[in-house]
Amino acid sequence: MNRRRWSDNDRHFGPFTYSRDRRDWPLSVVLDSGHDEYPGCHLRLRGFGHTLIVELPPIIRPWRQRIVANWDAATVERLGRNWYWNEHAREYGFSYGFDGFLQVFLGPQTHNSTTTKMWCKHLPWTQWRFVRRSLYDLQGGHFWTEPSRKQVPRDEWWDLQERMRKEVPKAAFLFDDYDGKRITATTHIEEMEWKFGEGWFKWLSLFRKPKVRRSLDIKFSEEVGPEKGSWKGGTTGHGIEMLPGELHEAAFRRYCAGEHRSKYGAFRITFVGAAP
Repeated sequence: MNRRRWSDNDRHFGPFTYSRDRRDWPLSVVLDSGHDEYPGCHLRLRGFGHTLIVELPPIIRPWRQRIVANWDAATVERLGRNWYWNEHAREYGFSYGFDGFLQVFLGPQTHNSTTTKMWCKHLPWTQWRFVRRSLYDLQGGHFWTEPSRKQVPRDEWWDLQERMRKEVPKAAFLFDDYDGKRITATTHIEEMEWKFGEGWFKWLSLFRKPKVRRSLDIKFSEEVGPEKGSWKGGTTGHGIEMLPGELHEAAFRRYCAGEHRSKYGAFRITFVGAAP
């Protein structure tokens, strides 16, 4: 019996393999032919934090492609051929994720767009559509909202965005990096909004509140953190979600008070005050 390994906590009961997943999603029903590494057909049922795999007879065969190899003469003579099989599993079924992403498997899964048989799509009645990006001034008042792409020629779109980000009122603060180096941070406020439903399902937004995210965009005058000066480089900017009622200084103070991480571990920075 060719058992398909699924996780580190598999439990086997005759032709059945059961596993308890850490996540409830996705929901899936997939018939898998197996391949040279994991031979044998399997039916995989997954959902609500559980996975059940059933061992089956070879109902379907793996997908195989004959590849002519560029081997030396000695290898060809030893093997008696100058080719090999490129083998992948065939899968039939579907998988549905928590983010509304549906995959339908229709045959070979070769990890090659020219030979893989699969259809996938984010279902429009599960999606949030982006509708607005706005900039705000030092007091949190509206400064600018980007127009729709239909209102601005394509070749001017990015230039307009960059120009308005430069013109929006900004605040500047001093802080001490983990090593005591004093650095300047420049901040501005952005807000984005999404409404529920896409395409023919935009009307669903009538029944759900929009999602609005206001963030503080932070740019540092030089690299920050233990990795600065290395090949990887330190942090040169960041963005944080703002809390209701926060303005530049309150949000940046909260950012400084938190723990920051780099490849070498956690580090802290210290808020000093407004830059002159």
